[in-house]
Parts: sequence; C-alpha cells; structure tokens
Amino acid sequence: MAAWQLQDAKARLSELVKRARNVGPQEIRVHGEPAVVVLAHQEYLRLTQPPTRFVDFIRKSPLKGAKLDVSRDRSPVRDVDL
Repeated sequence: MAAWQLQDAKARLSELVKRARNVGPQEIRVHGEPAVVVLAHQEYLRLTQPPTRFVDFIRKSPLKGAKLDVSRDRSPVRDVDL
C-alpha cells in the first residue's frame, strides 16, 4: 500500500484517486502517522457487505442437488480389549 503525506495527497488528489481505483488502497499519513486509507468504491462495498450465512452459502453451492453418498460405514475399525 502506498503512503502519502497529507500535503502531497491534497496537492495530487486526482492522482491519489486514480491510484486507489487502479492499483489499490492508498494510505494518507498526518505527521508521519497513518490517518486514513482511500480505496475504490467497489472494494469498500466488498468489505462492508454483511457476511454470508452458512445456510445461504450451501444453498448457492454448485453441488446443490448432486447425489452424494453420506451413509456412515458402521464396520468396526479395530478390536479393543477392555
């Protein structure tokens, strides 16, 4: 992630926005300390969408409706002396 000093970010705002859209998030520093991050709108939307519930994930699976053998093998694994 590229780091910009605040005065540079103000002077070259157009370039900062283009880089955020094309390259990735851009960090702006104030007095040498990280202050904010500028990122593309699409990335913001991706990060702020609510997480997918597990049930919804399974329902959207490309394997939905596939015939899977999920029966359990009940044969003993080994003999145990108790």
